[in-house]
Amino acid sequence: MEGEPISVLCTPALVLDVDKVKINAQKMIDRYQKLGVQLRPHMKTHKTLECADIMTGGSRRCIVVSTLAEACFYADHGFDDILYAYSVPFDKVERCAALSERLDLFQVLLDHPDALELLRKRPLRDGGQWHVWMKLDCGNGRAGVLHSEPGALRLAQDIAETEGVELTGVYVHCGNTYSCRGVEQIHAVAQETIDLTLQFMEKLKAVGISCKSSIGSTPSCSHPVKDMAQLSEVHPGNYVFYDVQQSTIGSCSLEDVAVRVLTRVISHCPHRNQLLIDCGWTGISLDGAGKLPTGYAVIEGHPNLKLVSMTQEHGRVEPSSGQLDYSRYPLGSLLTLIPYHSCAAAAMHPVYHVHSGGRLVGKWTPTRGW
Repeated sequence: MEGEPISVLCTPALVLDVDKVKINAQKMIDRYQKLGVQLRPHMKTHKTLECADIMTGGSRRCIVVSTLAEACFYADHGFDDILYAYSVPFDKVERCAALSERLDLFQVLLDHPDALELLRKRPLRDGGQWHVWMKLDCGNGRAGVLHSEPGALRLAQDIAETEGVELTGVYVHCGNTYSCRGVEQIHAVAQETIDLTLQFMEKLKAVGISCKSSIGSTPSCSHPVKDMAQLSEVHPGNYVFYDVQQSTIGSCSLEDVAVRVLTRVISHCPHRNQLLIDCGWTGISLDGAGKLPTGYAVIEGHPNLKLVSMTQEHGRVEPSSGQLDYSRYPLGSLLTLIPYHSCAAAAMHPVYHVHSGGRLVGKWTPTRGW
């Protein structure tokens, strides 16, 4: 199929513009080289070897993963300096230990004293140390010990003082930037997160603890504030694909989005003034809850069309106003969906079809599972 147009693909199909992928990745690399901050790209969006090579500039070092399956996948293919940025799962400690003993640098994350105790009870062979990042909540409201709680400093001290364990750094997700609209709001949320992170680092310094600091989210890292230069690392991930959500937030323009889902018209429903397409939620996900003006996705080149609902394998498309001209959408005709959330859309597909200028150049196969 290489060299053929993407229109030859059976649908639904996820297609990636490799040129946009490379541009998005290189912009982020350049941005943080200029700031003097280590970029540790997150693999969670794509979960492929090819894209990981692009995001790391070919070094195969210094990455973040969200599942142990990803960690093992990358370790098995020559990657190292891997941070498993998910609260230590009690059922997977032995697998974490195996990676810690096998790689030059495998790092874990925790936000609870019980997790630290679990690591203490599982010493690594040959006197090896667990490399631990402490997850700090600076307003995002997901994982992490709250920055203002006395227990945060106490946990950091306990990690630093536990035999067989090293406090590598403080890890913060700036996910509250996802509620922003525009660069000014992104900057305000990012600045607050950085301020709280740096204040916590000062508390650590006051008790004699020195370690790294890292924040991440695609909005905050796409438009860095000056004080980001005071951090050790950043860990964004979605930026390599971007999506409609990111363009709505202000992280990117719609032209920067590298991912599309191809679908075909499979039926006309004039009694409902709708088209039926062969992409249901298993081809693009239900993320976004259909809240876009165009429903669950943007239908490229057809601003008057709206993806109003989906079942498992079907999508319903209707005009935002007026009557459909069915002659414009014969059965079998191709529509191109720009997904609301590329991480979720990518997770629906066992393979990504990669193209340059609309011509197929290969396939990327992601790892799956947890």
